Amino acid sequence: MSELLNTNTEQLEAFLIAIGIGLLIGLERERVPSARAGLRTFALVGLLGALLAMLGDEFGSSLPFVTGLLVVGLNIIAAYFRHPDPTDPGTTSVAALVLCYGLGAASWMGHAQEAVMLAVGTTVLLYFKAQLRGMASRLDSRDWISILQFGVLSLVILPILPNEEMGPYGAFNPQQIWWMVVLIAGVGLAGYTALQLVGVRYGTVFVGVFGGLASSTATTVLYARQARETPGMNAMAALVIVLANLVMVLRVAIVATLVAPAVAQTLALIVAPALAAGGLAAVWHWRQLLERSEPVLPTTSNPAELKTALGFGALYALVLLAAAWLSDFAGSRGLYVLALVSGLTDVDAITLSSLRLFSLDRLALDVAVTAIGIAMLANLGFKLGMAAVIGGPVLARKAAVGMGAVGFGLLGGMAWVAARNGLL
Repeated sequence: MSELLNTNTEQLEAFLIAIGIGLLIGLERERVPSARAGLRTFALVGLLGALLAMLGDEFGSSLPFVTGLLVVGLNIIAAYFRHPDPTDPGTTSVAALVLCYGLGAASWMGHAQEAVMLAVGTTVLLYFKAQLRGMASRLDSRDWISILQFGVLSLVILPILPNEEMGPYGAFNPQQIWWMVVLIAGVGLAGYTALQLVGVRYGTVFVGVFGGLASSTATTVLYARQARETPGMNAMAALVIVLANLVMVLRVAIVATLVAPAVAQTLALIVAPALAAGGLAAVWHWRQLLERSEPVLPTTSNPAELKTALGFGALYALVLLAAAWLSDFAGSRGLYVLALVSGLTDVDAITLSSLRLFSLDRLALDVAVTAIGIAMLANLGFKLGMAAVIGGPVLARKAAVGMGAVGFGLLGGMAWVAARNGLL
């Protein structure tokens, strides 16, 4: 009896979700005077999709669902033929109604969560028609080429590359290396969009924070190159680089705490001084940027920065090979040397490895935390060196203020942990 009651409850929930999906999309369509389907029609179509999916299950055939799909599609098309509107051909409403029918069926088939998510996304797309059209109209040929290039890099090339180690020392992972290319292009495109829409004052902070979440290395390389190519952009590039690397430290701390909560208190002793010092330096950089009477936007022929992305992909592969060789050469000299070497290119790998060993009781807490700190220091030094080589001495001096503050904060925290354990 209880199983039957549970089954009936699940079925009723599926029907209610299907109706809710129709009401959500239909509510948006009610705003459009020319729409030939509104709140009630969409709700009924969503319910119809779930009902015919149920009948298809009962009969073991897809014929009820297909028949209902044809009936819904032909009816809404006929409605627009009977009452044509020269300003609205009705294709959007037709697509929305057919989609609502499909989402109603999906809710019955056990995909209610996905159906609700798609319904919300559909409603957002329908509601922001004017904004999306205005955004598309402002894109020029250069912007479209960049978007298409990024689509090819991330959606066509990346998935087909092998995700396995190969070459000397197993250092080359084609998918991992290409992922860095995608990150460079993605950060460049996102930064260009943010600066165009929001402006330098707040767009710079947006780029730095989200660039740090995606890849602080990619962000450093990209804005160092733009600082070299665009005179007067050093202040903005320095702020982006400092923010990205400050976020890197915060991201590592959050990941480490989630993976191994027992390290949180000790890791905070290292990370907290770095975040405090780096935060003050970032505020100073931002004030320096705001003091400029005319903020400078980067000039770029391709917002996706394809040339920079490919160049860094090749450089990243070479550094991976060098790091693998050094790790093999100095592997017997301890975890700290390995952290120093691997931290040059990837903080996450040594962080997760150290936390894994700590969780298995094969590594002391303070040793694991110190190894993570060394890796972050090595990573900061490596990126400051890249900023100097790629962006020039002016950018290096400006970025060194903020990145140096983060680095000295890490060193102070590590010294604190060492002193606490009687090592100093």
